[in-house]
Amino acid sequence: MNSDDTVPPWGDTAENLAAKIDTTVPVSARIWNYWTGGKDYYPVDKAAGDEYANAYPGVFTMARSCRYFIGRAVRFLAAEAGIRQFLDIGTGLPSHDNTHEIAQRVASESHVIYVDNDPLVLAHARVLLTSSDASSTDYISADLNEPGSLLEAARQKLDFSHPVAIMLMGILGHIGNPGEDDDHFAKSVVQTLKEALPTGGYLALDEAIDTDPAQNAALDYYNQTGAVPYRVRRADQIAQFFDGLDLVKPGLVPVHQWRPDPSPFAATPVPVLGGVARKQ
Repeated sequence: MNSDDTVPPWGDTAENLAAKIDTTVPVSARIWNYWTGGKDYYPVDKAAGDEYANAYPGVFTMARSCRYFIGRAVRFLAAEAGIRQFLDIGTGLPSHDNTHEIAQRVASESHVIYVDNDPLVLAHARVLLTSSDASSTDYISADLNEPGSLLEAARQKLDFSHPVAIMLMGILGHIGNPGEDDDHFAKSVVQTLKEALPTGGYLALDEAIDTDPAQNAALDYYNQTGAVPYRVRRADQIAQFFDGLDLVKPGLVPVHQWRPDPSPFAATPVPVLGGVARKQ
């Protein structure tokens, strides 16, 4: 990956970021990039991704369906809900039709802040920020496991006295353990984010559910590779993340059913739920 010698806004030089990239252990952001047709992954990521796909061949369709859901959700938020501030947490590696591209296509003044803690993602963010308007697109290196610190950094870049859309796309599977303590930790993280939302703000998320045995078996393997574990939840556990908010139509549904674009082809069902909700 090419890079210049300037110091990025989060403080690390390109060399420091490169030194932090572990190519011996698969990383979810890089595996996801492989599944969605990207090129920013290492052999260890492809191997883990292929092994996962051997157990669950539908993962490629699932990854693309989630990507399309993000696009439709951002388009709704920018065009119909009038949101001009986006906090995209756990964004992963840049791809086609990134959040800022979709939002700014609707309204050029849209301000998008990306959040991740993966060194490769941060390295790519340097390129993203040099190729876009730095006043409207920015990046935070932060960990969702520490939502208070994350929000403190976000408040330096977004005005939380006006509506903000917080996006959690496929990231909560890495947070907490749904099988322990009534999923208390993940719910507390999301609650902290919801409390920070101003009136008129939105929460948008998607998460895999535990209804597909092949996917569950693939995850059992994935969680033994040394990568950060990803744990699927029941539908009711995902629904709880929206408690206190008003879901917009069609509610919390499989991502391929959420405001689908017109198509002559039937969408392939995937075991992922998605929704967008407003804070009154």
